[in-house]
Amino acid sequence: MPKEELSISEAQQKVDNWIKTTGVRYFSELTNMAILTEEVGEVARLMSRIYGDQSFKESDHGKKLSDELADVLWVILCIANQTGVNLTEALIKNMEKKTLRDADRHQQNKKLV
Repeated sequence: MPKEELSISEAQQKVDNWIKTTGVRYFSELTNMAILTEEVGEVARLMSRIYGDQSFKESDHGKKLSDELADVLWVILCIANQTGVNLTEALIKNMEKKTLRDADRHQQNKKLV
């Protein structure tokens, strides 16, 4: 069975539809910012155990990095939707900015080559 693929705009629309039908309404922007911070903390906790030096606690077992990253993405999509940000356009502009700004920067970084 082929896996479903979503564009960024499709993901924004799916989240918006879910919020309006299943989730009732968006949490406030500040609440979603706090939730985003919590979710990023969960990613950091798992990364420090998988790739860092910390050992797993019993409560960490069964957690998947993919799930935690998807939680972060979900909240980012919510914040974008409720603040009117088109993430597709924003990402394209951001890539252009980075490409212009960093055209030679990383190739000249002796730490990276």
